[in-house]
Amino acid sequence: MAIDFNASNGATLGVEWEIQLVDAETRHLRQDAREVLAALPALSLEGDNPRIRHELMESMVEVVTGICDTVGEAKADLSATLTALRGAAAERGIALACTGTHPISDWRDAVMAPMGRYAQLIEEMQWLARRIQTFGVHVHVGVSDGAKAIPIINALSSYLPHFLALTASSPFWSAGDTGLASCRAVVFGQMPTAGPPHLLDDWAAFEDYMATLMRSGTIRSIKEVWWDIRPHPDFGTIEIRMFDGIPTMREVGMAAALCQSLVALFDQQLDRGYTLPRPAAWVVRDNKWRATRYGLDAIVITDDRGSTAPLRDELYELIRELEPVADRLGCAEELKVAGEVLEHGAPYERQRAIRAGGGTLENIVDAAITELAEDRFVTLGEVVHAGA
Repeated sequence: MAIDFNASNGATLGVEWEIQLVDAETRHLRQDAREVLAALPALSLEGDNPRIRHELMESMVEVVTGICDTVGEAKADLSATLTALRGAAAERGIALACTGTHPISDWRDAVMAPMGRYAQLIEEMQWLARRIQTFGVHVHVGVSDGAKAIPIINALSSYLPHFLALTASSPFWSAGDTGLASCRAVVFGQMPTAGPPHLLDDWAAFEDYMATLMRSGTIRSIKEVWWDIRPHPDFGTIEIRMFDGIPTMREVGMAAALCQSLVALFDQQLDRGYTLPRPAAWVVRDNKWRATRYGLDAIVITDDRGSTAPLRDELYELIRELEPVADRLGCAEELKVAGEVLEHGAPYERQRAIRAGGGTLENIVDAAITELAEDRFVTLGEVVHAGA
């Protein structure tokens, strides 16, 4: 089975940001995506790749960039669309927010988007799909040659805990604390073709594996393979899907800078004749769990012999290593935000700090609305009290 890879012209970027529609009074999710999208026809009906579109649940819309060369360009694209979306939502008493899960709303109250492929997904997956009232951010980075895609994905697999811990924002599920940094990683990860990518030898092995899945009836299209990192042949990109819902534009820029810098680094190393690292599958799975549970406080495995190191230390080292690459790509400032997250707290830490300081779950929703609207962190020392 031949799968053509539409190679990109350099490390281009595309970002998909799943935004919550929140009732401005009750702070529960509103199942009104159809109405909001109908109010923005120029953005939601724009050719094959509209800037705003439906996702699985009516409680969210997805804001999508065009093809961008820089992180700054991607942020500007998202910001323009978000401004229009915020206006249409506000007219209907809806506020916008983004976290991996909504702290209060129950997944059983969700309404499916009116699209045939989603109805088919629900019919096949049943409870697994019905409960996916989760929110994430996906970053596409262009690759100049399809032959590079699989080696780069293998190498990126080592960074699943880094991607997740920096953006983990889903400690709460149906009004309860799960004890996890990211329960979204568990909820979505239970889908049969989700989870860490299969570590394959090359593009031919990927084609063979996809053909096997289709022949067996496991999938109908390669788009149904929802790995945490996957190739997107139509776009000529590697799609990093590991991020929880990200509350601020600044952190979205951080995620995009991290992805673009790593992919560009690995792409350049392949051009120079290097063999990229390929972690053991058990290390990838174990490290993803550690970040899911402990977030930035995870102790991650650093080799297939079982050596370990604090994830925070690994992140500081990674930021330093990527600084020259980010500088060349023009995203050094966005990459620095990772250091601010390490200092002030990842989203799950900021949420739990509000709760520990006496705040309610509604206050946590308020904080998420504020973080998106004002593009700032509600820090660990800032507790939002009821009525404040």
